[in-house]
Amino acid sequence: MRLFVYSALSAAARAYLRQQLPPATEVTFRTELSAAEQGAAFQAADLLMGNPPPAWLSPEPPPGLRFWQIDSAGFDQYAGLQVPFPVANVGDFFAWPCAETIVAGILAHYRRLNELAVLQHQHTWVGAPLRRQLQLLRGQRVIVLGAGAIGLAVREQLGGFRCQVRLLARTDARAQLHSKDELRAALPDTDLVINCLPGSARGFFSADLIHAMRPGSVYASVGRGTTTDEPALIRALQEGRLGGAVLDVTAQEPLPPEHPLWALPQVLLTQHTAGGQPREDEGKVDILLGNLARLQRGEQPENLVELRRGY
Repeated sequence: MRLFVYSALSAAARAYLRQQLPPATEVTFRTELSAAEQGAAFQAADLLMGNPPPAWLSPEPPPGLRFWQIDSAGFDQYAGLQVPFPVANVGDFFAWPCAETIVAGILAHYRRLNELAVLQHQHTWVGAPLRRQLQLLRGQRVIVLGAGAIGLAVREQLGGFRCQVRLLARTDARAQLHSKDELRAALPDTDLVINCLPGSARGFFSADLIHAMRPGSVYASVGRGTTTDEPALIRALQEGRLGGAVLDVTAQEPLPPEHPLWALPQVLLTQHTAGGQPREDEGKVDILLGNLARLQRGEQPENLVELRRGY
C-alpha cells in the first residue's frame, strides 16, 4: 500500500508515522518532494492523508485511491467533489481546544486582559480605573450557533460560568433554536453570540442578524470566517453598537495589514490558532493509524463524512 501524506507534518510526526505504519505500507510526504515529483506520487497513492487542493481530485481522483483521511474537522472546500471511496475527517479532535480558545478570548474581553497586556508591555500602571470597566462572563445569556462537537464543547465549558446557553441548529434535537427567524427574535435578549458554524453555512450570520443583536453585546467566532457578514460586523463595531468581538477566524486569512479589524480596540484576534494543542501532528497521525487498522480488519473507518454536504 502506498500512502501519500499531503499534510505538512513536523519532522517528529513524520518519524512517528514511519515507525507505526504496517511494514507493507510505503509512505511519501509531499513536503519531502519537489513540486515536479508531487503529482506523480499523488497519482500512485492508495491512501491519502491531508487536505490537497480540490483540483488535485478533479475531475477524477487517483485511480488506485481507496481511503482519504482529511486532517481537519471542516472540509467545505470539497463540497462539489464526488469520490468512490470512504472519506473521514478528524471528528472532535479540535473541539475542546477550539472551545478553550474562544472562551478564553471572551474572558479576556470581559476582564480587559488584552488591554492589560498592552499596558504591561508599555510599563504603564492604570489599575483602579480599569476595575470599574470589568465585566463578568458568569450568568451571561449566550447563543451558540451550531450543535456540532465545537458548539457542544463551548456549551460544556460555559456551564462552569453558570451561563444561560441556547444552541442553534436546524434539525438537532439538542438545540433550542432551529431557524433564522427564531434566532433573530432571541438576539435582542442575548449578551453573547458564539459562532461555531461550518463553512457550508456561508454568510449565515448576516447583516440583519448583526443589527438585531442587543446594543453592547459581544460576538465571537471560531467556526469559519465566511459564515459572518464581516463588513456588517465591522460597521457595527465602528459605530459602537456592539461591545466587542472575539474572532479566531476571518473571511480572509492571513488578515491583510491594512484590514480595519486590526485597528478596532474592542476586537480580539486569535489568528486561527484555536485548534492548537500539544502533539497536534502526532494526534492526527494516531487518527489515521486507527482508521488504517480498521480498514485492515474489514471495518468502517471512524468519522466518515459526505463531501457533498460540506460538514
